[in-house]
Amino acid sequence: MNQNPPQDTLTVHPIYNIQFGLVCLSSLLFSASFNMLIPELPSYLTSLGGSEYKGLIIALFTLTAGISRPFSGKLTDKVGRVPIMAIGSIVCFLCGFLYPVLTTVSGFLLLRLIHGFSTGFKPTATAAYVADIVPKERWGEALGMHGICFSTGMAIGPALGSTIKLYSSMDVLFYASSALALLSIVILMNMKETLVDKERFQWSFLKISWADVFDRQVFPAALITFLSYISYGTILTLIPDWSDYLGLTNKGTFFMVFTISSLLVRFVAGKVSDQYGRVKVIYAGLVLLLIALIIIGFFESVEGIISGAFVYGISLGVLSPALNAWTIDFSKPNERGKAMATMYIALEAAIGGGALFAGWYYQDIISRIPLIIYSSAIVIVLALLYLVWRGLHLRKKL
Repeated sequence: MNQNPPQDTLTVHPIYNIQFGLVCLSSLLFSASFNMLIPELPSYLTSLGGSEYKGLIIALFTLTAGISRPFSGKLTDKVGRVPIMAIGSIVCFLCGFLYPVLTTVSGFLLLRLIHGFSTGFKPTATAAYVADIVPKERWGEALGMHGICFSTGMAIGPALGSTIKLYSSMDVLFYASSALALLSIVILMNMKETLVDKERFQWSFLKISWADVFDRQVFPAALITFLSYISYGTILTLIPDWSDYLGLTNKGTFFMVFTISSLLVRFVAGKVSDQYGRVKVIYAGLVLLLIALIIIGFFESVEGIISGAFVYGISLGVLSPALNAWTIDFSKPNERGKAMATMYIALEAAIGGGALFAGWYYQDIISRIPLIIYSSAIVIVLALLYLVWRGLHLRKKL
C-alpha cells in the first residue's frame, strides 16, 4: 500500500503563517504612520507661510525614497530583509518627533526630505521578504494579501489623522504617527530573517553602480509602474484642496474610500494574476484607472469625487499586486531586492513627478485641477499603448 500523500497535497503551502502575519501587521502600522499626515500637511504648510511649496510635500518625500532605493535594494540582498525593513520604520518614528520642533518652512521641507527614506527602505525589503517565504505560484495572492494590509493602513491613517487634527492639534498628530511607527519596529524585532547568505555590513556596500540602480530585466514592469503612478502624485497633491472646495470637511475621506475599495479587490486580483497572467490583469487595472481619473476631473461634486475615489481604489487594487508579482517574475532569486528597488524607483519618480507638475501648474487656482487630472489620464493611455505594442512585438518573435 502506498503511504505517500497525494502529489497535490505536497504542493500545498501554508503561506498564512505567523511570519507572514507579522510582516503584514508591521506594514499596516508603517503605512498608517506616514499616511495619516498627508491630508493635513497642505494646510499645515500654508500656516507656516509656505503655500507655494505644496507640490514639494510629496515631491521631496518621493525624491529621497527614490534615491535610497538602490541602497535599500543592495543592502536587502546583502545584509538581510529585516534590518532594512527596520530602518524604514525607525525613520518614521524619528520624524514624527521632529516635525513639532522644526516649525519653519525650510525645516518642514527638510523633514519631508528625510521622511522619504522610510518608504525607500521598508517596502523594498518587505517585497523581497514575502517572495522568500511564499512559493512562486502564489506570489500574486500573497502580495495581494500583503497589499490589503498596507492599504488598510492607508485607509486608517488619513481618516485617523484628520480626526486627531480636528479634535486636537498637529503636534499630537505628529506624535501619534511616531507611536504607530514604534509599534511597527517592535513587531519587526520578532521576525525571522529569510536571507540565507547574509553578510556583515561593509561600507563598500554603499558604493552604487548603475547596475545596482536599474535592473534591465524588470524594465516592462517598471515602465508601466511609472506611467500608472504619475496620477497618484497629482492625487496626493490636489485632492485635499479639491475635497475642501467640494465640501468634504474631512480631507481624509477620499483616501479612505479609495483605499477601502482597493481592499475589496487586491486579494482576488492577485490570485487572478497567478492563474491567468499578470498582463491581462494589468490591462484591466489601467482601463479602470483611466475611467477613475475622468470621473474625478469631470464631476465637480461630492458624489463625483467619492465615486471617482471608489473606482480609483479598485484600479490600484488590481494593478498593485500584479505589478509587484510581475516584477518578481522577471527577477533572479538572489537579486529580488534590486528588482523591487528598480520598480519602486519608477514608482517614486512617477509620484514625485506628478506632484511637482501638479504643484507647479496648480498655484492654488482651483479651476486648474480638472485639467491636471485629465493630463494624468493621457499618461494612462500611453501605458495601454505600450502594452499593446509589447504584445505585438513578442508575437512577431514567435
